[in-house]
Amino acid sequence: MRVVVTGGAGFIGRAIVARLAARGDHVVALVRDPARAAHLKGEHVTLVVSDLSSVAQLTVQMKGAGAVIHAAGVYEVGIKKAQRARMWDANVAATERVLDAALAAGVSRIVFVSTVNVFGNTHGELKDETYTRDLRDGFLSYYDETKFRAHEAALKRIAAGAAIVIVMPSQVYGPHDHSDASAQLERAFKGKLRFTALTDLDVAWVHVDDLADGIVAALDKGRVGESYVLAGDPRRLGDAIAVAAAVGGHKPPRLKLPTRALRLLAPLNDRLGGLPGLPADMGEVISSSAGVTYLAAHEKAARELGFKPRGLEQGIADTWGNAARNGTAG
Repeated sequence: MRVVVTGGAGFIGRAIVARLAARGDHVVALVRDPARAAHLKGEHVTLVVSDLSSVAQLTVQMKGAGAVIHAAGVYEVGIKKAQRARMWDANVAATERVLDAALAAGVSRIVFVSTVNVFGNTHGELKDETYTRDLRDGFLSYYDETKFRAHEAALKRIAAGAAIVIVMPSQVYGPHDHSDASAQLERAFKGKLRFTALTDLDVAWVHVDDLADGIVAALDKGRVGESYVLAGDPRRLGDAIAVAAAVGGHKPPRLKLPTRALRLLAPLNDRLGGLPGLPADMGEVISSSAGVTYLAAHEKAARELGFKPRGLEQGIADTWGNAARNGTAG
């Protein structure tokens, strides 16, 4: 099958491309800069330049494809207000353009990679695909808002008859990830994490390889119009860091930055547009992390897609333990 993948050069996208190519699908990876996507090159992969800005261009690029997987997007919390328009375009407008182009090109199956963040703060409860957040509670971050609106755009097109399947990953970690979450796990595993903060953030950790398997399974077996949570092992950030340290043979850092101190620092930091090493909007980082839970259950995906995420201990060992044994970067 010819499958067009957006965001193929990214953390999640490269894992999707690898699985599709390994089984013999012809993958067309839409990338901004082929020079930065050289790691995708292979027998069954074609790199095509696209910034996802034109429905007409995307329609041409998707002609003849049997499926489209839309995995492109921007994940960042605590950005400057001046950067919000860029995030809206990347997460909402680009989603609308990609979905509309796929429909115009006559693609028979579309997989949209959303997120469990669309549930908002789950207040300690494991939510499933039937849950709808109360919008009166507001959004936890601008990223949260843009991903919710992109999810709405997909649902709107499903209601109009589009052949879309939605997958909803939880907190992703694994090789080639440059997020702060994975960086903290890696440093803890190596005994190099000096302090912790916002450790009561509670998420469901899913290894990127398991997530990619779930996305490909949704492509093959997901029911059109349905959403599938692809969540992993629920752990608070502090507990996950302790696990990573233990797997690596180390103790977790003793120094913990109190959330109260971060709240006191946030107004000054945010007025200055971000102190060195800190986000531009620390207030947003705190409000979307301190005591917040992003928890979801994957029973539906397990039942219908055969989704089986590994535990956090195994995922950490597979990622940074294997990297250490092989002498490669995590």
